Amino acid sequence: ATRPDGLTSVVNTCRKGAVNGPVQVARGRARRTGDALNAKLQVSFFGPFFGDYWVMDHADDYGWSIVGEPSGRYLWILTRTAVPPDAERAALVQRARDMGYDTSLLRFTKQPPV
Repeated sequence: ATRPDGLTSVVNTCRKGAVNGPVQVARGRARRTGDALNAKLQVSFFGPFFGDYWVMDHADDYGWSIVGEPSGRYLWILTRTAVPPDAERAALVQRARDMGYDTSLLRFTKQPPV
């Protein structure tokens, strides 16, 4: 959501420790970096410090997105499906690898049973 200061609210939610662990919420803010497609953001969770958060690739229906930053040090593969099929996950990892990311460092979030 757009805030009164023109920035966008960012809310990341996860479970700490275990699949059924306590919910942990991190609230931040984002600003566009001038990209006409709004695919490049800078996000801050800690005071005045902003980091690049770029949508590098996505499905036409936004069912998945690959988010990273220019140095290749940070990478997130986001899907609307908590546990995507193995073939889809492998294809997304390969797409990120083809973009130059070191995918050996990826850690997949454990999800509760569906």
